Amino acid sequence: MTTMLPRVEHVNLTVSSLDEAIRFLTTAVPEFSVRHRAVIDGKEWAHVGTPYSYIAFTEASDRQKSQPPYVGIGFNHAGIVVSDANRVSDALRQAGYREGFQAEPHPHRKRVYFHDADDNEWEFVEYLTDDASLRNDYSQ
Repeated sequence: MTTMLPRVEHVNLTVSSLDEAIRFLTTAVPEFSVRHRAVIDGKEWAHVGTPYSYIAFTEASDRQKSQPPYVGIGFNHAGIVVSDANRVSDALRQAGYREGFQAEPHPHRKRVYFHDADDNEWEFVEYLTDDASLRNDYSQ
């Protein structure tokens, strides 16, 4: 039996438009692809990511779409490691997505935040070092 380190395999989000959610994520991270897409029990869903981790999107039902969105405690943002935060920022800005939180400069990581069509905020982080102690330094 192989021993594996614990890690996040996936996050599952309900979205108003499955096609729009896929467009946002693959615009930001072109290395991601649709691993699987299906309709089960009348609900359309897709897994978008890599062979090792993914975001699961489920399209909201008409009833869910008519209810006000959940506000308050809950999802804040999702973070995805990318190799070029500037490329992600340029691609999402050109595709018309709204920028979010403005991170302070840090010597060992670059972060950009954008909102998807459902106003969920996503963080894309580029690490500028392989040294984990520097990447995870929050004193600066």
